[in-house]
Amino acid sequence: MQPGLRAAFAGAALALGAAVYQPPAKAAEISIACGALGVEFQLCKEGAEAWAAESGHTVRLVNTPNSTTERLALYQQLLAAGAEDIDVFQIDVIWPGMLANHFIDLRPYSNGAEAEHFSAIVENNTVDDKLIAMPWFTDAGILYYRKDLLEAHGKTVPETWQELTETAAAVQAAERAKGNDKLWGFVWQGKAYEGLTCDALEWIDSFGGGAIVDAKGKITINNDKAAAALDMAAGWVGTISPPGVLNYAEEEARGVFQSGNAVFMRNWPYAWAPANSADSPVRDKVGVAALPKGGPDGKNSGTLGGWQLAVSKYSANPEAAASLAMYLTSAAEQKRRAITGSYNPTIASLYQDEEVLYANPFFGSLYDTFTSAVARPSKIAGAKYNRVSNEFWNATHAVLSGKMDGATSLAQLEKKLKRISRNERW
Repeated sequence: MQPGLRAAFAGAALALGAAVYQPPAKAAEISIACGALGVEFQLCKEGAEAWAAESGHTVRLVNTPNSTTERLALYQQLLAAGAEDIDVFQIDVIWPGMLANHFIDLRPYSNGAEAEHFSAIVENNTVDDKLIAMPWFTDAGILYYRKDLLEAHGKTVPETWQELTETAAAVQAAERAKGNDKLWGFVWQGKAYEGLTCDALEWIDSFGGGAIVDAKGKITINNDKAAAALDMAAGWVGTISPPGVLNYAEEEARGVFQSGNAVFMRNWPYAWAPANSADSPVRDKVGVAALPKGGPDGKNSGTLGGWQLAVSKYSANPEAAASLAMYLTSAAEQKRRAITGSYNPTIASLYQDEEVLYANPFFGSLYDTFTSAVARPSKIAGAKYNRVSNEFWNATHAVLSGKMDGATSLAQLEKKLKRISRNERW
């Protein structure tokens, strides 16, 4: 979108609803914690100030750490103390189960607006039948590929992980024979951290191996399909993926791919913009697709990511705080953020909006990926989720690093998870 049109739309979006809101009898100052990666803080500031101008309240933005681990620690400290410092919290998609007791139910303030959002995210944000957070923007794991390399070698976008393995190996070998000895077939997140939980869950779910713990709380990870998925991924290390992938997080994978040294990459949608920046070596050479299926009978599976807005039950002004949360998660505001910052909406209709698709051509092809995203078992595990994820990514890393096979590692994992849950169910 041209800068003039983008700016004009941003201004129009900020002005939406000016005739609807009436100044309150008593104005309140509402504080909101916003992320600060890239243009995130600026977009939050613009939206919050627009709400303040329309509602008659004032707003204060609170800086929080960029690290999700550090941000969670800060939130837990404030909430445990019942502090009123923050009224509206920006929370990760895996935090509702851990923090739900500190947030109000937003349904009395939503007027049913949650029905517009992806149902998987709304379900994730619903704890004990209370909507403790509204979806703000979403993520799901996706596949990036080099259009030019696939075309040059007569290959198509792989539909299964086996096809990806074969295509990556073939293109890697052919390019290296031509002297491109730095090229690898596939890069992803193999470091022992939350990102590996996301990657491994995608592999396992695509094979039909479940999601670690099922919706009823039963531990289901120890099964043949899950083991096969991990064994498959272990076969990539040192063949189509560099040995160093075992220490890659998102940015390490992006660095290799964006420098032109990988055929395929698993990452989040954020990588699209830098991959197509003016100074990117792969600009206009990148395609995006759903992650491959586990097999002909498998499914495309991307792990659910993204951020939500929740209102503290310790807020002195919960009604005004809820108003801000609903405004920022509305269709008009999500459209503005999608166009100006490429933040993926959580409202299905925006994936058919011409202006949104013009600014982000790949959004349309990702619709099915977002609507079928697999959630990590954070809601079921609740406060124990961090321990569950830690055990899962360590079990996965053990397979990837060749310490044990998938079946052995998952059998041990099942025992550890049962000890954490103190039962076969949570």
